[in-house]
Amino acid sequence: MSAPLFHLDAGRQESLQCQLREQIAHAILEGHLPLDEALPSSRRLSRELGVARNTVMLAYEQLLDDGYLVARERSGYFVNPDILDGRVQTAPDTADTSPPDELDWDSLLTMKPSNQRTITKPRDWLRYDYPFLYGQLDPGLFPFQHWRECSRDSVSVPAVRHWSSDHLSEDDPLLIEQIHQRLLPRRGVWARPEEILITVGAQQALWITTMLTLGPERRLAMENPGYVDMVNIARTFTDQITAIDVDDLGLPPDDRLEGCNLAYVTPSHQSPTGVTMPMERRRMLLERAARHDLLIIEDDYESETNFADNPTPALKSLDTEGRVIYIGSLSKTLAPGLRLGYMVAPPALIREARALRRLMLRHPATNNQRAVALFLDRGYHDALLRQLRQTYQRRWQIMREALDKHLPDLRTGSTFGGSCFWLEGPENLDASYLCQLAREHSILIEPGDLHYLEGNHQHVFRMGFSAIDDARIEPGIERLATLLPQAMGTNTQDASRSTAHKPSTCPP
Repeated sequence: MSAPLFHLDAGRQESLQCQLREQIAHAILEGHLPLDEALPSSRRLSRELGVARNTVMLAYEQLLDDGYLVARERSGYFVNPDILDGRVQTAPDTADTSPPDELDWDSLLTMKPSNQRTITKPRDWLRYDYPFLYGQLDPGLFPFQHWRECSRDSVSVPAVRHWSSDHLSEDDPLLIEQIHQRLLPRRGVWARPEEILITVGAQQALWITTMLTLGPERRLAMENPGYVDMVNIARTFTDQITAIDVDDLGLPPDDRLEGCNLAYVTPSHQSPTGVTMPMERRRMLLERAARHDLLIIEDDYESETNFADNPTPALKSLDTEGRVIYIGSLSKTLAPGLRLGYMVAPPALIREARALRRLMLRHPATNNQRAVALFLDRGYHDALLRQLRQTYQRRWQIMREALDKHLPDLRTGSTFGGSCFWLEGPENLDASYLCQLAREHSILIEPGDLHYLEGNHQHVFRMGFSAIDDARIEPGIERLATLLPQAMGTNTQDASRSTAHKPSTCPP
């Protein structure tokens, strides 16, 4: 064996020891190292690679512990032949490397979710000057120090002994306790631990609930515009969907709910318009649900970022019959990539949801559950919420003023929190084209038409402020304003004459 087989890069994020260990293991598994020949001594290999001898020694010792190497007294380290047991050996001269014939997947697949219209976001959104994206977080707001502490403590010896065993379908009891005692009471929801299930984000909670309550002959009532992925999930199980147009107070609880088996609502901040359903309408919705034997999914996303001094309690807090299936998530406060949510419902439904979740993935990763539980238990989440509310309220104010100043012809709904603005332009506005133009000028906004179940709504789009710094908000909107006439197919002078002034309806 010769040292040039390994190439270490001090500029990589991984340590030199980790790189060397990884490359030796790869060489062993690929059969590049002979079984009967000792690896170079640590002194020799460190000299040839230009690294400290201790780096090589530690890599060797880790490979020895992992079973890749065996140590022979006075002879050195050798490849452990047992590590290759059970591997299929294919002779190079007989291996068929030609690609297989393409199967007829059109006839083999029973569904094609990739054909559904859904939300997409550029992976490199951080490199854009003005990322008015919804659902992404400003990295500067992430509590790195507190999260590192909780992650470190979640891998302590006692913690690992707890979460590394197979929990089958059970959740971390500390996380259940924190949701039970900290998160839910904040929304006026008083639930017992047996009524709580941890999920891989709110998305899995929506899937599980829909799969258990919908079918080909059952009907869903859906907000229009609404959360597009909820529509996509529902269409996996039924074609019976009633679209109910939302107004400035959210979903109207009228006769269109009759004949429906399930309703999906986002009363705290309607997705995507951001309006809040008032208390009176919430009571009316529950009355309708009782009258028509209707179950309700309450997606309570972004409820924690409500700027009102006296926020409206969750719909679930008013539920006396157990009809509301409450779904919450930590994605909008802690991190979207964490993928940790929860659902609250009567024990009979939670029991079936837990059994269904077990068939899918048993349970969300328990090490992540414990890290989040510690984050909640130590009060770090409460501190983060205070910071987010202050930051988002400030950015909301800056953005509202900038919109009124530079884009006065766009109508915005009345919102009391959240992290975005839903904007309606003149009928001749092509928002998809505006998004394309904006992206070419380093601005990211999102078209709104895909959130509608029916009709042509090319003149609406969404702008978020959770991922953009305060100082960039007005310059980004000012730049966007210069692109609006082109997206309307007019020049600036014609545009100003063709649109009536619609002042912002945002509250002061």
